[in-house]
Amino acid sequence: MRLAPVLLAGALALAGCGKSDHPADDAPASGEAAVEAPAVAPTAAMGEQVFRRCVACHTVEKGGSNGIGPNLHGIVGAAVASKPDFSYSGAMKAKGGVWDEAALDAYLKAPMKDVPGTRMAFAGVIDPADRKALILYLEEQSK
Repeated sequence: MRLAPVLLAGALALAGCGKSDHPADDAPASGEAAVEAPAVAPTAAMGEQVFRRCVACHTVEKGGSNGIGPNLHGIVGAAVASKPDFSYSGAMKAKGGVWDEAALDAYLKAPMKDVPGTRMAFAGVIDPADRKALILYLEEQSK
């Protein structure tokens, strides 16, 4: 039991390591809000890992079959609801447009908010770096 106070004191001492004595030193110099950059830039290989969440409903291989959701080969740059052999919801057909990076990012963040009435019952990919990696993977698979 004598070890607990020593460990607690050590943990508290280490908690302050690396922090400035002056809070103003930690603030951005120009007064702009700090923007956190991801520790590692997203890659298509990382996106392949993220895509594992999608395989219950989607395939991505060229000529792959549709599942509960459409095959996603060639999705980046394709018109929305354009796979002729898949039955899209009315909401998805009404969306229109093209699946560019911005449209995919918005949809993957919160599918049911981006396209109310979509049949895609998926909460979304919350992490922006994961969404970017997933889009890179889908783009790579479209070649």
